[in-house]
Amino acid sequence: MHNETSTGVASRIRAIRDAMDEAKHPALLLVDTISSLGSIDYRHDEWRVDVTVAGSQKGLMLPPGLGFNAVSAKALAAAPRARLPRAYWDWQPMLRDNAAGFFPYTPATNLLYGLREALRMLDEQGLANVFARHDRFAEATRRAVRAWRLEVLCAEPREYSSSLTAVVMPAGHDADAFRKIALERFDMSLGTGLGRLKGQVFRIGHLGDFNDLMLAGTLGGVEMALAAADVPFARGGITAALDFLAHATQDLHAASGR
Repeated sequence: MHNETSTGVASRIRAIRDAMDEAKHPALLLVDTISSLGSIDYRHDEWRVDVTVAGSQKGLMLPPGLGFNAVSAKALAAAPRARLPRAYWDWQPMLRDNAAGFFPYTPATNLLYGLREALRMLDEQGLANVFARHDRFAEATRRAVRAWRLEVLCAEPREYSSSLTAVVMPAGHDADAFRKIALERFDMSLGTGLGRLKGQVFRIGHLGDFNDLMLAGTLGGVEMALAAADVPFARGGITAALDFLAHATQDLHAASGR
């Protein structure tokens, strides 16, 4: 998992590959990039990942419905030796038909047209700028959370996610009750805690077709919902985020000569 959606933690895939190489471990490296592709820097070939899995939602800015695999020669060679029965999950029909320009199943044609436009948007902005934009939004969000005197779930700065931020609720307060108030009063849907984190955290997404004004509105909605839900917090989260965004934008313009 390159980016863990339920916790807001990004894995260091290059370090994992280096550790596998140092141990001379023969295992295939398989990585889920569904919530990171198009949002966080990821390098399938350079990091020698064997199978990368992604989806059309999240960073690629489309509805769910398309799945993607990038497969190394090592993984392709290993596939015929696998004894697990499979049909849809077999790569060979896709490889065979793609070579002739076709698709082995009924294609989601409308999503493919949308994907073409999404890739054009990412290319026009430039991937380095796309990743920097997500980094800015993530840091602004974390600054807001700290100013509220709440806690970011991810404790290791090297593993902060730039796709989303998971926020820990104060003891005695239910995150899902807070989320319900945010939805009913302010028409804003926040992510829920999953598994053992249910009711303990809420998640703020800041990825995809997203800009400074949208982030400001999101954080404003969170602050209003915290007050409406009687969650103990300190004011000033929006100001902290906007101050960071303003300075980061000035630095970016200075670096580009604009």
